[in-house]
Amino acid sequence: MIAARRARWSGMFSARRRLRTVSLGAAAVPEGLRVYCVGDVHGRADLLARVLAAIAEDTRGHGGEVALVTLGDYVDRGPDSAQVLEMLAAGPLPGAAFHPLIGNHEVMLLSALMGSGDAMAWLTNGGDATLASYGIDWRNLAPERGFPELPDVLRRHMPQGHVDFLRRCALTHVVGDYLFVHAGIRPGVPLAQQRPEDLVGIRRPFLNAAEVYEKVVVHGHTIVAAPEVCRNRIGIDTGAFASDVLSCLCLEGRGYRFLTS
Repeated sequence: MIAARRARWSGMFSARRRLRTVSLGAAAVPEGLRVYCVGDVHGRADLLARVLAAIAEDTRGHGGEVALVTLGDYVDRGPDSAQVLEMLAAGPLPGAAFHPLIGNHEVMLLSALMGSGDAMAWLTNGGDATLASYGIDWRNLAPERGFPELPDVLRRHMPQGHVDFLRRCALTHVVGDYLFVHAGIRPGVPLAQQRPEDLVGIRRPFLNAAEVYEKVVVHGHTIVAAPEVCRNRIGIDTGAFASDVLSCLCLEGRGYRFLTS
């Protein structure tokens, strides 16, 4: 699963020489394109619906193309993971190109579906809320024996469309001078050599780095009180599941602005 996404990601850059670096002030998306990027939803279908409605209103009168990027962590912690996946799998923004990315919480869910990974680690990091959204009580799944029934129970309760959606989520997406990724990148490592584990899980080394990258990185994963704008990255995980604030970045030309729930 992760290996296949890494192969697609590496192929984007392996045939190129190292790209020029770019800081936020010079970064741009292609002319005529407006890109909306939504941060970590974490089971808050109500906030996702509000943000999608705000985007739809914002696009009125826009004569160019529209793209929607979602940064992963759709599931866990909040109450409506199943509803969030239903909204996304159905195509959340008519008329827009949709580019969903995978987060570490989707990795944990997919691992649970395959019977791999640490089921208890997932459940104690919000997976219990995802199970509840599908009508599953984890306490009935023999935790003392390592949840042997979990994969089968998940397969019976999750619509295949939800599973298919999760499996098609990419590790990254590139538009113009921007790289979209769930968590960030490992500083000092060329983009083509980034590890999937870092792309979905890195924190401090990336957040503390001052270097300018080949692309300005737009990410979630690490909660901030308000969108965090630096010369090398923009962080937009505003902790929707607890804060009631789901943030959306809008990029057009060399400019940026924010919409929220």
